[in-house]
Amino acid sequence: MGYNLFNIKEVSGAFNKKLDDFRASLGDAISKGTNIPFADSDISYVLKLQNDRLRRKRVDIDYSIYKRDENNRKYIVASDWQDAHYHSSVCFNSCGVKRIVRRDGKTSYRDDRRSVLYGTITDVMNGIHPENDPYSCPNCGSVSTVAGLQNGCSYCGTRFKMDELFPKITSYYFLEDAGMTTREFKGDFFKLYPFVVLGMYILGCIVRSDVYLPWNLVKNVPMLIGAIIGFGLGGLPAAYIVYVYLLFMKAIVKTIAAFGKMGTAGSRRLFESRMKKVSPEFSFEYFTSKALSLIKTSVYSEDESEFMFYDGGPLDPKMKDIIDLNYGGALGVKSFVDEGNYVKVVTKAYFDVLYANDSKVFYKSQIFSATFRRRTDIPVNLNFSMTRIACPSCGASFDATKIKNCPYCGNQYDGTSDDWVLVELKYN
Repeated sequence: MGYNLFNIKEVSGAFNKKLDDFRASLGDAISKGTNIPFADSDISYVLKLQNDRLRRKRVDIDYSIYKRDENNRKYIVASDWQDAHYHSSVCFNSCGVKRIVRRDGKTSYRDDRRSVLYGTITDVMNGIHPENDPYSCPNCGSVSTVAGLQNGCSYCGTRFKMDELFPKITSYYFLEDAGMTTREFKGDFFKLYPFVVLGMYILGCIVRSDVYLPWNLVKNVPMLIGAIIGFGLGGLPAAYIVYVYLLFMKAIVKTIAAFGKMGTAGSRRLFESRMKKVSPEFSFEYFTSKALSLIKTSVYSEDESEFMFYDGGPLDPKMKDIIDLNYGGALGVKSFVDEGNYVKVVTKAYFDVLYANDSKVFYKSQIFSATFRRRTDIPVNLNFSMTRIACPSCGASFDATKIKNCPYCGNQYDGTSDDWVLVELKYN
């Protein structure tokens, strides 16, 4: 696993198109419940839960993830990692996220945020085919194996080529983008410009009311023309200075707000070092993807106690008002403790949250305390999915989001044997 901070690497054409198609399809998946065939089944499951939440809340949301710069279509690889079968890359590109929430046909909330989309794309390693790994059929959703789907799904009969099953999107999140495109800069600047010119004119009226008040200017045509030219040209540098100042103040506010996200790098490194003894290919980025998926699934579930990979008490009732949950850019490790063949990790997770209660829809930056647990005597499977469980007793595959016991042999499945389990989730 490594970062490409000083060696920028663009995503290949086929992968770039897959990521861009995912971006273009994501809004409808959230708001309308449409399927994204090349999205990992865990993502598809979370999106379904989110859409169910919207319907239960009786809110409609227009959710658009659009390209902010049509001239910048290439995704950039930020980091990557691999195990024996799979290679995963976190890739990013700028985008805009526009949301309009309506209740009974009336707009309750709207925003339009400059963002960066981070998507993880996973592919099989060259020459290595994980034929026996469980896989959900992209057509009917039934659990099969990679080899089985190439020979024909035993439930719907659909056959797939390997490149139709992979590559796939295995996680995603948005981060607010402090930068902007040239088009956005010009747009914002010229929105501010007339207000600066008006302010300069008002100031002129205060200082020289005998000259610049409207009824005095109309009596002196040369002075009127000079005022129009002078304030118009003078407003350009003044507007630029005001605009830069506002950007600077915004950056200070963001820095202060983000201060609490700092100070976790040391614990991150210690945690990653500990887990690499179990699985050398382990990365904190992989853990972050799993953590976000478990938090979202638990929050969006109608009854979190029925979710196999949540083993905690009842969630705060306010979490049932969450209709959109976006990663805020930081997952800090507060502590991790070895418990025999298990490790318990307490994290501090930052999210940007959209709530819809009985009276209003509102946005809030929220911090969660999330505790995870996992066995450490079993290597990490980077392609593990909670929707594709291979029963350790009989080898059969089933969907653990619907049932906790193997439908074939009846044994209860222990989630910590294969993946992380969320054991506590609360507001920090």
